[in-house]
Amino acid sequence: MDPTFANGQYLIVDEVTYYNNLPQRGDVVVFKYPKDESKYFIKRIIGLPGETVHITNGNVSISTESNPTEIKLNEPYIQDLSFENISQLVGDNEYFVMGDNRSNSLDSRIWGTLPKKNITGRVLVRLFPFQEIGLFPGKQAE
Repeated sequence: MDPTFANGQYLIVDEVTYYNNLPQRGDVVVFKYPKDESKYFIKRIIGLPGETVHITNGNVSISTESNPTEIKLNEPYIQDLSFENISQLVGDNEYFVMGDNRSNSLDSRIWGTLPKKNITGRVLVRLFPFQEIGLFPGKQAE
């Protein structure tokens, strides 16, 4: 998730919110990697259930069956674009997640959608390094 997060940072994960609320686009979540549930990953939610995620020359857009017009995502946190072309329908109880370091991220583009049951929680607080302490680190203003 570089440059948003780096190894060695101390994060507090909110494991309660998603019991009563659904994950939202832009949330930074910690989850069990679907291919090896002994490993935990941190990624950003891009696509929600029922949406189709389109990636064209590094630009990400979303469409739905009821609104087939693609809506381009504003992703100011992305510094390096990956240039593959993908179109992926997100199923019920699934999410499409991507890392912020797109050219070096093992994410839904490679292993598919993330089952909701694998989500541990959202990143609530960054406590270390001290100069980067903050609530909902990585969350972008809507």
